[in-house]
Amino acid sequence: MLRQIEGSQAVARVVAACRPEVVCAYPITPQTHIVEAIGAMVKSGELPGCRFINVESEFSALSVAIGASATGARAYTATASQGLLFMMEALYNAAGLGLPIVMTLANRAVGAPINIWNDHSDAMAARDAGWIQLFARSNQEAADLHAQAFRLAEEVSLPVMVCMDGFILTHAFERVDVATREQIEAFLPPFEPRQVLDPAAPVSIGAMVGPEAFEEVRYLAHARHLDALGVIESVAEEFAEVVGRKSGGLVAPYRTQDAELVVIALGSVLGTIHEVVDEARDRGLRVGALGVTTFRPFPLEAVRDALAGDARLVVLEKAFSSGFGGVLSTDIAMALGGATARLSTVVGGLGGRAITETSLRRVVDDALEGRLGRLEFLDLDRAAVERELAHMAGDRRSGPIAENVLRAIGAGTAGIAGRRA
Repeated sequence: MLRQIEGSQAVARVVAACRPEVVCAYPITPQTHIVEAIGAMVKSGELPGCRFINVESEFSALSVAIGASATGARAYTATASQGLLFMMEALYNAAGLGLPIVMTLANRAVGAPINIWNDHSDAMAARDAGWIQLFARSNQEAADLHAQAFRLAEEVSLPVMVCMDGFILTHAFERVDVATREQIEAFLPPFEPRQVLDPAAPVSIGAMVGPEAFEEVRYLAHARHLDALGVIESVAEEFAEVVGRKSGGLVAPYRTQDAELVVIALGSVLGTIHEVVDEARDRGLRVGALGVTTFRPFPLEAVRDALAGDARLVVLEKAFSSGFGGVLSTDIAMALGGATARLSTVVGGLGGRAITETSLRRVVDDALEGRLGRLEFLDLDRAAVERELAHMAGDRRSGPIAENVLRAIGAGTAGIAGRRA
């Protein structure tokens, strides 16, 4: 059903249509609208057979989901940023136990300093926790991915994290074709767990495993991730057959067939990248884009096939590894056999800073002209950075960096040497 709807509300309606039996969550911006909407549906009776559990923390939210899933209930939760980090121990537990929990991650920067706006630092912090990670490019895809996430999680018995950019998607009103309950029921069968705690047939789940078997257990989890690559594609195809549109999958190439330059990214920034690609094509430049929808497990072969030519590559990242550089770009390089000669990493959008068409157009032109370095920071205020570096070098008690930079930017070209917070 086509609606003009907030992204969070669209996701909530699709999750409800997936017939969860336990929903547990703790409010944290910017995911709160999703679980508020689901809670309202439970209270009104619109979502029968579902228990909505208010908990005292994000750690408790995922712990309740783990318990619910272990008893054979279809379980869902949502979080963001520090909330995800608070769940970290439970994240590994859910994945290690092979429990098919679905969680929305409304991507938000991780502090300090405190920042409630979007980047991908939260998802990157959890990339090795054993969850499947799917990134949505739009609210339409965010809604569709949640239906696919339940099907995928239950087929491979792994938890799935659907990542949608905080505020940019969660709070944006767009036209979304929200899959109907009848469509979801045709696509998503009743939950049949691979393992279940049942007093009538007692088993142990999560028992101690020593060195004699731990490696094998972890390898089997890795094998399920590799199997999931094929399942992700087949689930996306089946969803398209039911609802009549393609979404999800492993990667999303855009005008890459003859491209001399391909820009690669995760999430909603791909919409802006597509606009810049179209404009570049109008200028006679052979530019394309590649969206990575499935980040974990990483689709090495699909990426390799999509980048089979000798195009220059720019990986636009909304997170990075301090002291090293790109995260997604490292995986892209691995897909290309370790080749990095034609690859540049551009870090941008941190803490919600806008990634504009003007800035991306400059990146494209610099890359085509060979002026782009291996690691660049988009729209970085280098004057402010240099002032703070000089201040730190000249004053042992230089004070808190965040406050100093804010003060320096607010003072225009004035220096900050000698100031203390």
